[in-house]
Amino acid sequence: MALALKDKWIWDFWLARDGQDWHIYFLQADKSLGDPDLRHRNVTQGHAISQDLSNWTHLGTTFAPSKGNGFDSWTTWTGSVLKDDTGLWHLFYTGTSTEQAGMHQRIGHATSTDMHHWQRVGSGLALDISGPDYEEYTPGHWHDRAMRDPWVIKDPDGDGWLMYFTARVPSIAEPNAGGSIGFATSPDLYTWTIQPPVFAGGMFGQMEVPQVFNVGSQWYMLFCTDGSHWSEAYRRFNPEQPTRGTHYLMADNPRGPWQVAPGPFLEGHNGSRYAGKVVPTDTGLMLMGFIHDDAEGNFVGEVSDPIPVSIDAEGLLHAQIDKVAPGAKI
Repeated sequence: MALALKDKWIWDFWLARDGQDWHIYFLQADKSLGDPDLRHRNVTQGHAISQDLSNWTHLGTTFAPSKGNGFDSWTTWTGSVLKDDTGLWHLFYTGTSTEQAGMHQRIGHATSTDMHHWQRVGSGLALDISGPDYEEYTPGHWHDRAMRDPWVIKDPDGDGWLMYFTARVPSIAEPNAGGSIGFATSPDLYTWTIQPPVFAGGMFGQMEVPQVFNVGSQWYMLFCTDGSHWSEAYRRFNPEQPTRGTHYLMADNPRGPWQVAPGPFLEGHNGSRYAGKVVPTDTGLMLMGFIHDDAEGNFVGEVSDPIPVSIDAEGLLHAQIDKVAPGAKI
């Protein structure tokens, strides 16, 4: 069954595996708010555990905004969890502050020995954007300064670590052409150096919740966006009807160059799944996402059951919608 909470909405999520256990971390907000649009500013992070990605044990709230005037005093949004070479677990997350009305996003860092109780590293602030490669807050162009959704992986070509995040590039006249994937590197997960974006192809206004993984020598980067954020260039590239969904880039190396995968985007045509994650399981690749809307357009806020993902001879990904289990939610 889908991961659903009676009293809370669930949306963006990320997973980490420890032995046979899958840990899922997700954004959550109380349904007592009444209006699901209020969830973004009334958010904490929840935690659940499963061995099959379908049957979940809810462990409660695992992380929340800081008290006082910290960079994450208003929200602690989407991130990723991974284990370092010593066995310590690291959470990288998005923070916004009440002092700046939540408009400036920055990336935070916390650690844990048990995957549930997290301690901020110093003030929690791990990385802020700087320099000419990233767009600062420009009211009227976009409503916020984008630096969010950090996804961190081990550098396959060295001893360090790589971070990808949602960003925008400056001096782009078309708002829907400025979305980019930001990039940073670290030797130790504690000291980060901002690098130029790994993708700024003028295709989307926002490239949310990136996930980077490889299958063999082929690298993939999932991201999600709404149909209203397709640029004119992407509308020419992809004649499909613009709609909310999960897309992906391809590359031969995690540093790029990255290119938008040709053909139909990954998933969004046959349901309202969003912020998709491809999960490598013992039986193959699976796709999960959170259920955004029902058939009447009402926000749902649950995590879907997994569905299989196949890879064709050209290396393109395909969500196997026809193989959804009976009664499963898509």
